[in-house]
Amino acid sequence: MARSTSPRNTVCTIYMTMAKKLWEKNTTVNPEIERFTVGRDRELDLLLARYDVIGSIAHSTMLQSIGLLTQEETESLHCELRNIYSTIEDGAFVIEDGVEDVHSQVELMLTRCLGDTGKKIHSGRSRNDQVLVDLKLFTRNELQEVCAAVKGLFDALIEQSEKHKEILLPGYTHLQVAMPSSFGLWFGAYAESLADDMLFLQAAYRMCNRNPLGSAAGYGSSFPLNRTMTTELLGFDSMNYNVVYAQMGRGKCEKNVAFALASVAGTLSKMAFDACMFNSQNFGFVKLPAECTTGSSIMPHKKNPDVFEIMRAKCNRLQALPMDITMIMNNLPSGYFRDLQVIKELFLPAFADIKECLSMATYIIERIEVNKEILNDSRYDTMFSVEEVNRLATEGMPFRDAYKKVGLDIEAGTFTPHKEVHHTHEGSIGNLCNKEIREIMYRTYDEMDFQKARDAEQTLLGR
Repeated sequence: MARSTSPRNTVCTIYMTMAKKLWEKNTTVNPEIERFTVGRDRELDLLLARYDVIGSIAHSTMLQSIGLLTQEETESLHCELRNIYSTIEDGAFVIEDGVEDVHSQVELMLTRCLGDTGKKIHSGRSRNDQVLVDLKLFTRNELQEVCAAVKGLFDALIEQSEKHKEILLPGYTHLQVAMPSSFGLWFGAYAESLADDMLFLQAAYRMCNRNPLGSAAGYGSSFPLNRTMTTELLGFDSMNYNVVYAQMGRGKCEKNVAFALASVAGTLSKMAFDACMFNSQNFGFVKLPAECTTGSSIMPHKKNPDVFEIMRAKCNRLQALPMDITMIMNNLPSGYFRDLQVIKELFLPAFADIKECLSMATYIIERIEVNKEILNDSRYDTMFSVEEVNRLATEGMPFRDAYKKVGLDIEAGTFTPHKEVHHTHEGSIGNLCNKEIREIMYRTYDEMDFQKARDAEQTLLGR
């Protein structure tokens, strides 16, 4: 049977050979210059593709409301944009050779199939605010996933803290045995650290969740754009009002988010160090799941904590991310500069790294085994010295005299510890305050209205 030659198919064929650069006129760019300036955009922009479609649906809806698109044109654009979104979901979307970025690819696909209607969608916007809104939507979604992963690790830590709150272990200062600690305190400390990290994530989310669309190239548009409408359609909390500042937010938003990711990474890095140290034979405080360790090609006894070591390295690198971004943008005046493109190469992959580290940490923390017999080792007897000083002081001996007596007993080798602790104040071994810590975490998490953003995106996609 002969293939249909409907008007729509004819239009698609005609526009297969159209120019693939949105800005291209009569000059052809040197291929090496093009390669250098495009950089990794075509690779990394695949991460932004679905958000370019969502932003374009909102923008075209607004264009219809101000008379720049007809209802029929808008409906055809939405249909094609949703088809493109399905292609992205299926993993079949590609940025073709010679096409600079995702924005060019989406517009090219629309124009191939819709002709002049596809060309109209760029009215009132620039690639500057287009990439800004893509980045904001991408970052907003990634932050939701990071927050959920942080909360998951937090819950695992609190559960282990409660489960093992009666089991003591040495606390250290200067890496020397200091005072009694407990697994309740150790797990709970990292839980509360994550609760503080969630505050950074909340601040980053709120700064990210503001609409830059309509700022165009940084100076607005003579079209009567309805920015309030696109703000509501996209589920943003508000807009970046000043169009110059909206463009100045490129790089600043990424840096602020990077600080939040770095805060989480700092918690994970410290916990990874503790886990590696406590798992070693010289400590033996914890035992990692056998399936989470690796071996040696020469030493048959080895069970290496490679997961935590790689996590530590990745998280230390993530803690450098805010400075990397700062060094790219710190000497730029207002307005757009191509320098900002390089930030994407550092920023976009960071989310996958932090989410993977959080996933690995949660898996191991849920399965980690603790040593319940640590105090049987006499090396840790001196950790009860302060307990003995305080006991003597409670019985009436002046504190300084009690301190001297216990110190002399330790030097003489006659110190016999009473291996009991009586810590009752808030946040101590006997009063962990895990309930209060949990309330801080959950309140911070719940204050971020993730559902609003999700519902807005699903509505635009017609779902």
